[in-house]
Amino acid sequence: MTQYLFVTGGVVSSLGKGITSASIAVLLEKRGLKVSLQKLDPYINVDPGTMSPFQHGEVYVTEDGAETDLDLGHYERFTHAAVNKYSNATTGSIYSEVIRRERRGDYLGRTVQVIPHITDHIQELILMGAQQGPDVAIVEIGGTVGDIESLPFLEAIRQFGLKQPAGDVCYVHLTLLPFLRASGEMKTKPTQQSVGKLREIGIIPNILVCRCERPMEPGMREKISLFCNVRPEDVIEEVDVDTSIYEVPLNLLRDGLDAALVRHLRLQDTPSGSWGDWEDLLGRLRNPAGEVEIAVVGKYIELHDAYKSIYEALSHGGAAHRHRLRLRKISAEDLAARGPDGFLRGVHGVLIPGGFGERGLEGKIAAAGWCRTRGLPCFGICFGMQAMTIEYARNVVGLAGANSTEVAPDCPHPVIDLMRDQRGVSDKGGSMRLGAYPCRLLDGSVASTIYGRDMVLERHRHRWELNNNYRRRLEQAGLRCSGVYEARDLVEIIELPAHPFWLGVQYHPEFKSKPLQPHPLFAAFIGAAVRCKEGGGAPAAEAPALVTQP
Repeated sequence: MTQYLFVTGGVVSSLGKGITSASIAVLLEKRGLKVSLQKLDPYINVDPGTMSPFQHGEVYVTEDGAETDLDLGHYERFTHAAVNKYSNATTGSIYSEVIRRERRGDYLGRTVQVIPHITDHIQELILMGAQQGPDVAIVEIGGTVGDIESLPFLEAIRQFGLKQPAGDVCYVHLTLLPFLRASGEMKTKPTQQSVGKLREIGIIPNILVCRCERPMEPGMREKISLFCNVRPEDVIEEVDVDTSIYEVPLNLLRDGLDAALVRHLRLQDTPSGSWGDWEDLLGRLRNPAGEVEIAVVGKYIELHDAYKSIYEALSHGGAAHRHRLRLRKISAEDLAARGPDGFLRGVHGVLIPGGFGERGLEGKIAAAGWCRTRGLPCFGICFGMQAMTIEYARNVVGLAGANSTEVAPDCPHPVIDLMRDQRGVSDKGGSMRLGAYPCRLLDGSVASTIYGRDMVLERHRHRWELNNNYRRRLEQAGLRCSGVYEARDLVEIIELPAHPFWLGVQYHPEFKSKPLQPHPLFAAFIGAAVRCKEGGGAPAAEAPALVTQP
């Protein structure tokens, strides 16, 4: 039978419950167990798909097309667990479903209330998240204990624990031990109060994971145990890491979390597996053979989490080549206003990520052109691929005013246009081309060489596409459309064969990259950047002559 492990957080938000949950999953997988992971979020949006990246970071897309919380990216990167539409639920989606059932008459005239109807539906979702039959289902509760909006979720998991066999539910609470520099002391009172709030609700945590910027002081573990009613060996230290978030699982292992999980989930008959692969990864991250600098030219550059999966995938590519990554984050708007030369000179590669809307587009186009004419590796993703297409259409094919109808509906050359099935769509949420679609790779292309196959499955999140009315003219001018979704003849990949690396994809490969299995495109991009660095930087190159098409 499936056992359930609930992860809650206290004191402050953004403590890293997602990384802690994923690390717990790694510990359990190393014991040969199958795990599932699920995130329950207290905000009223149905999903994060319509939220600004500045509000909530990136939107992580699952294989089956759900727009979800970015923590699901940590789940998939750290583990072998596959997330899906049941792996993320919000207050908005839960209330929407309960109200739909009420309108349909499912409650037979009863008054619909938070308890039991909302809490019952939350418990249904927990069971749905574990429907593949994992040995352990890990459920992260978003928000912070003490928040009004989190109360129904905490009440639901309290009730859930009473319905399961004794010993089949474990509660892990993540808290903060703040260090006051003025007095030189680490304080346990916020942790005590957070656990007190949980106990008022009726949840007594089995394990406490204490986030701290420096190791616990002597006697602190025993003090926390005494005041929080948790055994000393179940008080786990989670110290801030120096090199990479991928240090966290091993740090938690060394501080006894694995042993605590064994005790509370009765896993004594499961052997601890080898950690050689993680040790090797951390060795490559801590002792790189070199360093490359990658510029990311985006419109949400101020918030690191807005491009979280991209930054992680770049680090995976760097680890594959034993090179440390140095990021140069560049606002596409600033680059458009002041020109690319001062921003991009000295980098070894440029990545142009996705986005929506006009802001920053001209900066992305300028960055793509700067790389193309100088032989500098350039990798475009989604809107970045579209910017590369527009740049090539304007400056090589000679299509003055070429643009995307997303930002210039009446442009003379709409080389990027709205997908046919998106015309007339008014709802914003969940209405894009979402999820995994197959892409056929052109034999002998750069993309097929990188992937080592002729068919791939990649995740999408977009409404606009390369306009096939311009495809022949682009290809005649030297741009190779090397990947196609055959069912609808949609261009998925563009590339310049003679360039060191000038490649754009309509999909989001960053969602399928893992530290132990870097995505081939990110590994190839970083490899090109390493070669650029070793060759003394990008050579100056003349732009190809304009090719004017009738």
